[in-house]
Amino acid sequence: MEFWLLIGIVVVFFYITKKKGTSSKQKSQSNRLSSENDINVTITTSNRVVAKSNHDDDDLATFSISYGYEEEKSKNKTSGKWVKPDESITINGQLFTKGNFYFGGQLNSLDGYGTEASLVDDSLKIEHQLSSYEDESLGYWPKFISLTPKGRGAFLNWLSGNRSDPDTPLGYVFIYFYGIERRITVDSIKQTVDDAEFKSLFNEILRLKSIYGSSRSFSNYATRLLELMCLLRPKVVSHPELEKSPQRDSLLFKHRLATTVSEGTPVPAELALAWIRFYPDYNLKKPARRCDYEFSRMFELRYTKKYGNGVIVKPNKTRLKIEYYPASSSLRGVSFPQQDLPDPSNLKGPVNKLIALADECTTELEAYSRYLAKPTTSRTDIEAVLLLPDDLSDLGAELGLGEFQKWADDAISTKKGLVDVEEFWTYTKSPLPSKINKKEAELIQNLAQKAGYGIAPDTRYHHSKTSADGKLVLFPEGHGKYFEPSKAYSEVGMALRLGAMVAAIDSHVDQAELNLLTQLIDHSTNLSPTEKQSLHAYLVWRLNTPSNITGLKARLEILGKTEKAAVSRILVGVAMADGKIDPEEIKQLEKLYTLLGLDKALVTGDIHGMSSSKGGLQSSSSPSETTSSALTSFQLDENILAIHESETKDVQSMLGAIFVEDESTGESDDSTDDSFNIEEEAGIDKQHYALFESLIRKDKWSRDEVESLCGDLGLMVGGALETINDWSFDKVDAAVLEDDGDAIYVDQEIVAEIEG
Repeated sequence: MEFWLLIGIVVVFFYITKKKGTSSKQKSQSNRLSSENDINVTITTSNRVVAKSNHDDDDLATFSISYGYEEEKSKNKTSGKWVKPDESITINGQLFTKGNFYFGGQLNSLDGYGTEASLVDDSLKIEHQLSSYEDESLGYWPKFISLTPKGRGAFLNWLSGNRSDPDTPLGYVFIYFYGIERRITVDSIKQTVDDAEFKSLFNEILRLKSIYGSSRSFSNYATRLLELMCLLRPKVVSHPELEKSPQRDSLLFKHRLATTVSEGTPVPAELALAWIRFYPDYNLKKPARRCDYEFSRMFELRYTKKYGNGVIVKPNKTRLKIEYYPASSSLRGVSFPQQDLPDPSNLKGPVNKLIALADECTTELEAYSRYLAKPTTSRTDIEAVLLLPDDLSDLGAELGLGEFQKWADDAISTKKGLVDVEEFWTYTKSPLPSKINKKEAELIQNLAQKAGYGIAPDTRYHHSKTSADGKLVLFPEGHGKYFEPSKAYSEVGMALRLGAMVAAIDSHVDQAELNLLTQLIDHSTNLSPTEKQSLHAYLVWRLNTPSNITGLKARLEILGKTEKAAVSRILVGVAMADGKIDPEEIKQLEKLYTLLGLDKALVTGDIHGMSSSKGGLQSSSSPSETTSSALTSFQLDENILAIHESETKDVQSMLGAIFVEDESTGESDDSTDDSFNIEEEAGIDKQHYALFESLIRKDKWSRDEVESLCGDLGLMVGGALETINDWSFDKVDAAVLEDDGDAIYVDQEIVAEIEG
């Protein structure tokens, strides 16, 4: 059945061909393209090949059907010659000041059929036209000789100008390109093109590609010719970008890889990356494609770290064959001298190692890529910079962290790192919020960490948070990616908080009080250098931040009598460190004693007892409020600070527990709810999460139904759906809800991903 259908098609084609007047030369050319055993039926229109079928029957003829104009027989017997780039020539009464084309009447196509496609023949009829003119003669494989008179006029109009009008029909550009292609693949190999002209032609192709490269076809042909030129004369022309991002059929990449392997030298990082892009059985995933620059930087860094100068690939037996597929139909059959080199481009062993490394880099770029996929986002957004992998810290500096680092270094050297939250927040490039809640605190911490600094308070380790009108303390190097605070860190941290509350009672911290609290950090043998640096910053912050007892009462109540007594000794010791006791200090101590569950009347006795053990102290209060004795200076040594050995273990353990459970770091300052926090666990607030859970019960909702659900939760429909979709996008890189105006649809596959 298929056989007779094919016969019917051939008969119809034969009839059409007769009507169009197919030349015997065309038939001969089509027959030549057929193999002895395969019969090809090719329909050629202005879109090159649109249909092709093969059959085994040798009795069938081959037809080539063209809807363009037939090639004229020129009466011009002048041999075609190349007009050089700086050569002037007159054609049809018009002066051409730039060359780069063949001119004359006789220049055969290299396949032996017809005339060179690019040959400009002024003996043919030419009618002047604007370069934007085109007709049916301008097919996919156009030839100057086959154009209509108006088509020739339009081409010459473009050729006489600056050859850069982007609206010019691409067929005219290809005719011009065909001539350059012949000059390179034929004349230059015969050494009739000097280096200066060769380089000029290279630059001309680059120029054409910059103007007409939006056409994938033209871009691919231009790239292939540029690569061939780099191979033919590597000392004259080069194009590093072509080597870094090769096409799947890249001649330049294959030759460079073959040469590297043949010489036994390591495959450098940029060539390894090009191999990944070239390899036909591997496609880069979306994060690598969307973040091409970042991926390339990261891959090369990790490749160098893992393989040093590069992997060494053993030469294989398959030999390299350079095959060039020309754009011009006149150049079929062009061949080039071949070097005896291996072709390792398709070896699986080495590439599998590179693929594993590429996938590793891709995974680490996923969060960064998802952020950039959102509308109105930019690589310079601080949120984007913070999502960059640590390998790309230098890139983060280029994108805005550099100014922050300069500011932070100055604050550390001149102000012990103490800065205003408002000033810090300017580097986030967003408005200052009214409160520093969980999300804002994390942004502060992440910005500091990405830039190479630590911050106090850090909610992860100091269990406290600042306020929008408060202070922060920066310190160099920071906590490090894998910092885990020790038990001693928590114990000293709580002691510092309590001590700072006493030291700052009179709104002035005496140097002696500061020395005493600093001593708690420096003399601890159980703290690491990083922990000490962190606690010093925390102390500076505490001494410059209004004290409060948020969350302390309930936690201090769990202390036993011995532990409470030990804590009270620390508080009294700090108050007495400057050698005097003010009435305000006594009042604060009484409040803290009450907080500890101790009788506030014990304060004066404890002060007297500690004073007596050291010989006395100065007092600015009345005798009824405290002991009176004169001593010009009072020093509280380590023995007084130290808790008795019998009490040490239990008290320090309790202090550590209290510190870890310090102030609430949730969204509300007065929140005491320790139950499951939806926002912390799911990344979305309770109301929107509740709406999400309601909506996923079915696939489609009417708008009225959704408005009712939103009303119950105090939400607006538009904003609520957008919030849920933003959250969904953050989690799985896709929206879970679709609003078409009348109804809201739920994508259950995305729901499964979110909950999976």
